[in-house]
This record gives sequence, structure tokens and C-alpha cells, in this order.
Amino acid sequence: MTPDVSPQALPDATPDVAPGAGAEGGRGMQLDPEEMTSVINRLRRAQGQIGGVIKMLESGADCADVVTQVSAASKALDRAGFSIISTGLERCLTQGEEAAGIDRAKLQKLFLSLA
Repeated sequence: MTPDVSPQALPDATPDVAPGAGAEGGRGMQLDPEEMTSVINRLRRAQGQIGGVIKMLESGADCADVVTQVSAASKALDRAGFSIISTGLERCLTQGEEAAGIDRAKLQKLFLSLA
């Protein structure tokens, strides 16, 4: 039986790690709470869409419908990634790289990984 991956069945959007504190105690995600909620909601939507794709494949759904759902999930993941990176870019512009604690080369590498 496939687990329920609908957005309603998933845990709430409260992050397990405080903004700015990584899971290992290092620098972690530094999104403001509103942006964090937006990114998590996008990821939950993608998770639900991927669960739907799995169910569609298991039930022998039409290929075009499956591809449409895969595309939607992919776009949701891309948007979440771009939201995270845009926050880093915004910090560079408003605070300067050093003050924001951002490595330009690392930010560029992350951005290009989404292309």
C-alpha cells in the first residue's frame, strides 16, 4: 500500500532547525519565516505531485497525464530552489557579501546546478 503523501498528511511547515542553525551546528538555511513557509509549501506540493505520479504509474494511467504531473513536480522543485537562492542574492545586494556571510562562488554554483 502506498503511504498518503497528500499535503494534509504531511507534518506542519515548522522547520526542525532554527533559521541560521544547521543540523550539524554550522550555518544553516537563513530564510525568514514567511519565505521558509513558502519554500516548504512548494516542496510539499511537489511531494504530493510525485506521490500522485507513483499512483498513476501503478494504475497504468495515460502517458501524457503522467508526463504532465512529472513536469509540474519538477517545476515546483525548481521554484523552491530558485526561492532559496534568490534569498542569498538579495542578502548580497542589501548587506554586501561579507556582511551576509555569502560565498559568491558557492552561490553561483548552486544557481547553475538548477539550470
